[in-house]
Order: sequence, then C-alpha cells, then structure tokens
Amino acid sequence: MTDSPSSTPLLQVQDLVLHYRTRRGPVRAVDGVSFDLRRGEAMVVLGESGCGKTSLSRALLRLLPRNLGAFSGRVMLDGQDTMPLSEEKFRREVRWVKVSMVMQAAMNALNPVVRVGDQVAEPLQVHRRWSRAKALERAAEAFQWVGISTDFLARYPFELSGGMRQRAVLAMALVTEPDLVILDEPTSALDVLTQANIMNVLKRIKRDRGTSFILITHDVGTSSEIADRVALMYAGQIVELADAARFFPEPAHPYARMLMDSVPRLKVVKQPDFIPGHPPNLLRLPEGCRFADRCPHRFARCADHPPLFDLGERRESRCWLHHDGGPS
Repeated sequence: MTDSPSSTPLLQVQDLVLHYRTRRGPVRAVDGVSFDLRRGEAMVVLGESGCGKTSLSRALLRLLPRNLGAFSGRVMLDGQDTMPLSEEKFRREVRWVKVSMVMQAAMNALNPVVRVGDQVAEPLQVHRRWSRAKALERAAEAFQWVGISTDFLARYPFELSGGMRQRAVLAMALVTEPDLVILDEPTSALDVLTQANIMNVLKRIKRDRGTSFILITHDVGTSSEIADRVALMYAGQIVELADAARFFPEPAHPYARMLMDSVPRLKVVKQPDFIPGHPPNLLRLPEGCRFADRCPHRFARCADHPPLFDLGERRESRCWLHHDGGPS
C-alpha cells in the first residue's frame, strides 16, 4: 500500500502507433504516442472527441479491430516489453491479470442474464483457475472495495442503478488485483452526485491499494479530482504531458490554455471562452502543427511538425513556442 506514487515506472510507452485501414486511407488514431506512468500514479488522458483517447486505451490492451492498418511501438509493463508477446500469452499473462479496463457504458459491459457476482468472479476462474466458490469470495471482497453491499452479488444488472453498475464493473476490473486499471469515460452517463461518489471510490482504492490508473475522459473538472499526471491528446498525438499540479493552473501548450479557458469556474467572473474551428480529419492530417489552424499564436515555423519539447520537471509540450527558434 502506498500513499504517494513511486518513482519506479510501471508503464513505459514509446512511439505507440495504431492506425485503422479504410477505403479512403489510414485513420491515424494513435500516431507516435510516448509517456510513462509510475506505480500508484493516476494519469488522466484529456482531449476532444475523436482525438484518439479510446484508441490509445485499446492499443495498450491490444483490443485491436479487424480493420487494423498499423500497430507498432514499445509498451514496457513492469520492465517487460509486451509487444512481442503472442496473443495467447498476452491474454494469459497481461490482459486482466496485470492490466484491466473499465469500458464506457457499464450496462453494455454486463451480461443481462447472468448474476452480477458470477460476472465479477469470472476473471478469477478464467485467469487464475479458481473454483467458483473461491472466486465468489474474492468477488465479495471486491464489492467491499468499491462500496457495494455483498447482497448485490446475487442480483442481475437490471436490478442495479447506474452508479451501482459502474461500481460492479470497477469491481470486475479490480478483482484480479492488477497493477494498472484503464477507465474509459467511467462517469460520462452518471449524474453529478454519482460521478463524485465514483471518483471518491477511485481515490480511496488508489490510496489504500496502490493501484495505478489511466483515466480516459473529456471532463476536465472530474479528472482533476484524481489526476497526478495529465496527458493532453490532439489529433492522435500527445501535445502536452505534465504533472496535474502544474497543468491545471498553468497549461503550457496553446491548445491546453484554450481548453482550460473553456471550462466554467465557480470563483471566476470571466465567461468561458470557446475554441474556434474543429480538429483535423485523421484521414487528412496537416504536414505541420496539427493545431495550427485553430491557434492564435501561429507563426511561420508551424508549417513544420513540432516534436515534444522537454520543459523540465517531467513536462513536455508539442509546440514551436517552446523551442529556441520560436518568437519571444
């Protein structure tokens, strides 16, 4: 159990690529993404719809589509490169053993004709070869971790509220005690009070069990509750990577600043701004900076594609403004 993130990287991702094959050409959903995640750390992946957030989560778990166009890079999990592993070995040793996932829309992730307890216990029966009785005992423990009465083990999904179903799916992801849990928009279909309750559950599990999280979301306000790190995605790439304590009050990338200015705040009189234009088509990405057409700071160098510039203190920004050749 840990109170603060360890400095040891649990996950190291380098130049991860996931492209989809279509008749009109490749969709570059994840296009050279790199980051690292420490043990006990929670990283929030922010960005507008269609920027590649969900594709990134599926690439990490190798939940690949039939129209796969390209899949490459390096994914080091606890010092092991998982990319060379066969699908069978990855399924047995990594997926739902070391890394699990909470899918968006919890009701769709639960079988409506199977009792909730049996669904939560199933990963233990499949991956650990546990008996049903032993797996149900652990499922009851997992229910307690997420704040659900064990009475709900014998119920069907339709008998649970939306918040309870979300907690049940979280229990399913935690039951094998993985090092890392990926959550894809876990609170998007819930009311504000239930969202807050779910985030409190995640914070408690992170604190008490030392679990690392990657939270995929577009909700800046909710994500700030749990984030240690923030990765901001735009058009298939990370454009800013920073500690949450620095990112939220002082975003560095122009897109990050405009995104934060668009969020309503209780104690600020200033009206939220909007980001003009729309993200580029992932089928026809520009040669230079992918945010240039929407950026108020655009200058000549933006015609070239910027790398991620190291700003120090585990902070990076994909903007020529942070290069020595940028304007003052």
